[in-house]
Amino acid sequence: MSAPAAVQSPEQIRVWLADRVGYYLQRPAEEIDHAVPLTEYGLDSVYAFALCGDIEDTLQLSVDPTLVWDVNTVDALAGHLSGLAQGV
Repeated sequence: MSAPAAVQSPEQIRVWLADRVGYYLQRPAEEIDHAVPLTEYGLDSVYAFALCGDIEDTLQLSVDPTLVWDVNTVDALAGHLSGLAQGV
């Protein structure tokens, strides 16, 4: 679950998110299409909640557990989280 200490750019976050989603879905991160809603991959509420915990722990961002449903693709999440990390 490690990530670079200063993961903040959308691309860094995108790569990290794809890795985490792949981990939870037991698939290689390369198989995660960044534009496909995570629910289409079968990401359920337990894993969505865990992913939000990973976001808080790794990126030091406080997020609502429903974030994954509201911003539901790797691309959208990366942009959203990057904005939060940069105070936008």
